[in-house]
Amino acid sequence: MKRYLYIGFILLLIMLTGCVKQETQGAAPSDPTLNKAARGSQAEMTDGVFVYRLVSEKEKYERGDQVQVYGELEYIGEKDEITIGHAASAFYFPMKELTRDYNISYAMNEPYITTKLKKGEPLREYYKIGGGYDSRDDKRYKDFIHSLKDGFPGGHYVVYGSADFVIDLQSHGADQGGSNGEEPKRYKIQAEIEFSVSEDTK
Repeated sequence: MKRYLYIGFILLLIMLTGCVKQETQGAAPSDPTLNKAARGSQAEMTDGVFVYRLVSEKEKYERGDQVQVYGELEYIGEKDEITIGHAASAFYFPMKELTRDYNISYAMNEPYITTKLKKGEPLREYYKIGGGYDSRDDKRYKDFIHSLKDGFPGGHYVVYGSADFVIDLQSHGADQGGSNGEEPKRYKIQAEIEFSVSEDTK
């Protein structure tokens, strides 16, 4: 019995690791120059009755500055408010440092949480330091990820942001679908921005 439990635990770990890597790779394209001409320090995308904004408060930060990047989600539909469902947050902020070609993942717990959006009042959330690695990564990459807790090292960064959520059917009933066993519509609104950090404080 113990042997089967151990095998089941190992399989679960493999599945979870695969999911995290898939999320990171899906959010950060292998060729970061594809949309370079369209990138700035702010971006705005609309999907139906939702507007997603991705913003860096500066285009260039000095070494030691706190990098201020945030996502916003605004409801612009006909109702006074709408309830959405999402993981620990509706916002994801995976990044890539272009000089070193390093991915900075953005892992998240996945409970099901609901949030009310009032029409015309954006929900805003700031980026929190993320990043992770596994035993196969080289020391330079591990040192880079560790250094993030003291501020972003000098370099050029792309944020592959997204808002990932559904309309909560329990809150809105049949008018949002789902009464016939249908899945609620999933929204994944994506945008890309860039910012840089100077190499030193001089």
